[in-house]
Amino acid sequence: MAQRPAEACRVCHAAITPFMTFGRMPLANGFLTRDQIPSEYFFELAPACCARCGAFQLIEQPAPDRMFHDRYAFLSSSSRRMQAHFKAFADFVLRWVLPGPADPFVVELGSNDGSLLRHFKEAGCRHLGIEPSTNVAALARTQGLQTISEFFNDDLATRLRSEHGPADAVVAANTMCHIPDIHGVAAGISRLLAMDGVLIFEDPYLGDMVARTSYDQIYDEHVFMFSAASVACAFGQHGFDLIDVMPQATHGGSMRYVLARTGRYAMSPGVATLLETERRCGLHEPLTYDRFRRDCEASRSALRDLLNTLRREGKRVAGYGATSKSTTVINYCGIGPDDIEFIADTTPIKQGTLTPGAHIPVKPHEAFAAAPPDYALLFAWNHAEEIFEKEQAFKARGGRWITFVPDVRII
Repeated sequence: MAQRPAEACRVCHAAITPFMTFGRMPLANGFLTRDQIPSEYFFELAPACCARCGAFQLIEQPAPDRMFHDRYAFLSSSSRRMQAHFKAFADFVLRWVLPGPADPFVVELGSNDGSLLRHFKEAGCRHLGIEPSTNVAALARTQGLQTISEFFNDDLATRLRSEHGPADAVVAANTMCHIPDIHGVAAGISRLLAMDGVLIFEDPYLGDMVARTSYDQIYDEHVFMFSAASVACAFGQHGFDLIDVMPQATHGGSMRYVLARTGRYAMSPGVATLLETERRCGLHEPLTYDRFRRDCEASRSALRDLLNTLRREGKRVAGYGATSKSTTVINYCGIGPDDIEFIADTTPIKQGTLTPGAHIPVKPHEAFAAAPPDYALLFAWNHAEEIFEKEQAFKARGGRWITFVPDVRII
């Protein structure tokens, strides 16, 4: 594969130009202490959509080891509903894998703390998780899950095939969109996968992001926002067919993709249907992203105006969920400690830190429960149903929620 020139599409190498910039942005998961502020890392968050192949991508992405390391601040197991989703995802994969070989082998890319991987172990499958963030990989190993801490590429695939034999399934959940060298990964999967094996992954879906103006999906780790067309183009260059697609409710709208070697399996009618829908919606047209940019700017203005009004009225506002996505919203909208007092989060590694860029304190959920604010800005909007169910006491005391997807409003 030819080397990708600067500001060229990561999938097809055509020239690309950003359609907007979110400005100077810190690492989305770069929660920090006060003494780390002088060395905080920033980059320009600017997306583009390739007019040739439809790949939505970041122009600049920080080096992988800046984002995935021994202090990675996200655990897949943090949501009860996501745990149920991973069980259903594993069951779907096993329906492909178990009828085949006598000793099936499943490899997961970006296996995090093993929330998906453990279901393959429980089904009696040989399994291997590949997780570059050493702290969460260590958690998986404490559960007896076979996990290595490396970045997946063609060289690693060669070694793994030699050590373990071919994989009957390679799976990933909210991981493929993190990987800038999509061709290196596709080549590695081709080397590792058995001839009749399947690649099954799911990621946030571009069509949902555009329709809902959920611009907080755009941050350093999400180097891609995939569509069916861009997935077919990227993996088609390595001998894979996109054979099925299934919309998922997770992460505010995701898509599950099933791929296999060319000609091995029949293609589901749903693939052609989704490709035609993307074409009709203009999902890869420049005008679509000019409109998306204007929608982002309107959302930013509405949220800023609301926070300014609440501050003038003397209302207390806190954030709820110190998510990766919140970093984009906070920094793009210029939200600071004067706007929201703190952000409540249940992840221990984030508690007692400051948010990237804006340096808003992150506190345990107990702080939210002990002194409820008048308003809570819901950064974890994709878990709204689960959160509202949990926070009945906040509502009973007169607390109100602020959301910004698909529009800015008070609940």
